[in-house]
Amino acid sequence: EHEHEHEHEHEHEHEHEHEHEHEHEHEHEHEHEHEHAGHHHHHHEHRGPADIARIIDATDMTEGARALAHKTFDILAAAEAKAHAVPLDKVHFHEVGAIDSIVDIVAASVLLDSLHIARAIVPVLVDGHGTIRCQHGIIPVPAPATLNVCTARGLPLRQADVEGELVTPTGAALVAALDPAFTLPERYLVRTVGIGAGKRTYERPSLLRALLIDELPGDASAARPSADMTPAQVVKLECDIDDSTSEVLAYAAEALREAGAREVHWLPIFTKKGRPAYQLQVIASPEDVERLELIIFRETSTIGIRRVAMDRTVLARGLERVETPWGEVTLKRVTLPDGTERCAPEYDECAAIARAAQVPLQQVMDAARAAALGK
Repeated sequence: EHEHEHEHEHEHEHEHEHEHEHEHEHEHEHEHEHEHAGHHHHHHEHRGPADIARIIDATDMTEGARALAHKTFDILAAAEAKAHAVPLDKVHFHEVGAIDSIVDIVAASVLLDSLHIARAIVPVLVDGHGTIRCQHGIIPVPAPATLNVCTARGLPLRQADVEGELVTPTGAALVAALDPAFTLPERYLVRTVGIGAGKRTYERPSLLRALLIDELPGDASAARPSADMTPAQVVKLECDIDDSTSEVLAYAAEALREAGAREVHWLPIFTKKGRPAYQLQVIASPEDVERLELIIFRETSTIGIRRVAMDRTVLARGLERVETPWGEVTLKRVTLPDGTERCAPEYDECAAIARAAQVPLQQVMDAARAAALGK
């Protein structure tokens, strides 16, 4: 009846604690690797983003899990590139650290995909304080790459009175890849609880807790939130640009999407002087407006941005899995105001099945719809 949500409990550290064991095992070196005392890594090979992308593509998993793994590594690589002031294609992950990261990210992506959650909710990431030793010396907590992920993706961050690193760059990138909401529903039913324990000892238990919840209706006199936790109101930002190259425009759009814009569109227009130009339209949550406007000013040549608040009517929706002759497919079911329903299979999964089974895409999608009607 209700949609599943996923909440990372804010008072606990990120799940991948083993990534940063200082004394017993190799660490991630997202250029943020914690080293063994007296151990040098220059003799190991390194992997670049393209190498890791090929490994993810060759891994046997669903298209949803693969997309989440790619998105996580893209976010992580961008954060490391910024931290070291190098182009994205020049970022290199140490061989041992890269394998650790791939295992962590792929495993988390597969497990999250198998839950079929409608929305992840992460009220805040709580990091510790102090310093950590990395490849380039002693740096403060939060680590630069962690801060870059939080800045680029708009993740709330708070420092607890605990000495040590509680949020790793990989952990922050995984959270960012989920495009989480930051506010829990007013009332919810807890379906199940998962707890993971880290190996390191802190002043508080080294635990991460996640709840799988169903939203419950609030008080009848109160406005109900959207069924999928999307905002009932959005803001449209727009500006006209007639003096930028296509490469600059594409880069700006990519930066806005990575920063959490809900939609980014380029519309061909003619300006008042008759010149061909493009209008940038960005749909944003109200809390993201100021941050996205800064990106627009930084990445484009515009000197002014128009904005308008827009109310939305959002249909109640839910995700479910249906069986086809070629495997399972995720299907989105929406409920119209009159109570009728319609459903649509996820294109990416159907396309992957069609390619693998060498059957027409429409045949796969029709089979998914037929399975949904039979439920």
